[in-house]
Amino acid sequence: MGRKTLVLAEARENQLRQVSYEAIAAGKKVADGGEVIAVLLGDNVSSLAPVLGHYGADRVLTVEDENLKNYTPDGYKQALKQVIDGETPEAIIMGHTAIGKDLSAVLAGKLNSALVSDVTEIDAEGDLTFTRPIYAGKAFEKKRFKEGLVFVTIRPNNIEALEKDESKDVSVSPFDVAIRDLRTIVKDIVKKTSSGGDLSEAKIIISGGRGVKSKDGFEPLQELADVLGGAVGASRGACDADYCDYSLQIGQTGKVVTPDLYIACGISGAIQHLAGMSNSKVIVAVNKDPEANIFNVADYGIVGDLFEVVPLLTKYFKEALQEA
Repeated sequence: MGRKTLVLAEARENQLRQVSYEAIAAGKKVADGGEVIAVLLGDNVSSLAPVLGHYGADRVLTVEDENLKNYTPDGYKQALKQVIDGETPEAIIMGHTAIGKDLSAVLAGKLNSALVSDVTEIDAEGDLTFTRPIYAGKAFEKKRFKEGLVFVTIRPNNIEALEKDESKDVSVSPFDVAIRDLRTIVKDIVKKTSSGGDLSEAKIIISGGRGVKSKDGFEPLQELADVLGGAVGASRGACDADYCDYSLQIGQTGKVVTPDLYIACGISGAIQHLAGMSNSKVIVAVNKDPEANIFNVADYGIVGDLFEVVPLLTKYFKEALQEA
């Protein structure tokens, strides 16, 4: 019979985030033959809507209001609640992002609905089953739902987006909402982040720890990231030492990432850091200490000085990519 499923698409700087396409793929699994409706909230976002159809959405709703230009819990809650009331879906899918984590909890509580967060796998055969990591990634649990509305947030880079089909024609329609009595107004946004983009969605991450020794120590890592088209991250130790901004922190109290390639440079491998990156597909560790804990989770280990190893890797990859 299938389930009517609503998917919240996220846009940043007039560009759709990759997790939006992954959320549509997740929505397809949850819908199990039912309709998948993508919802796009913002001030001027209608031009982005057709792409959501190319990635699998059956229908797209655009909710445009000047109060939705920047995210606020109150504004987005009011808007999405009105869409939910109008469409009456059985499931709502969001990315496990700052917005998704905040909004899903607010609305699930308001609607007295189920919520399962940080999902990495979905099985729609029989009872709807979601798999999510627990205990800092040391174990996984399965959540099963038989009935009622369920909110789901998916971890970026874990559920593969559907293949893009630009020939697919999709219905795009505006959805009018009334947003009143906002308690929070965003005046300005100051960004401090890696030049490689959003860490949670990066396919390649070059990360530095206390072993980088200084702010300047991150320069070789940034050069390697630039060559590979990746982003730069850091351990909490490097952030605490003021070698970089906390926006780069990866770990239990920072960002959780699952890139295709994670290169850890001068990182000892404290359990708090491993909680944020141990599910990366391929992990490469560079450390002078052969007994460093990071080698216990690494697929490949290089025992050596990062200031010698990283420039060599940069040189090798640069030459290899030029020949490709």
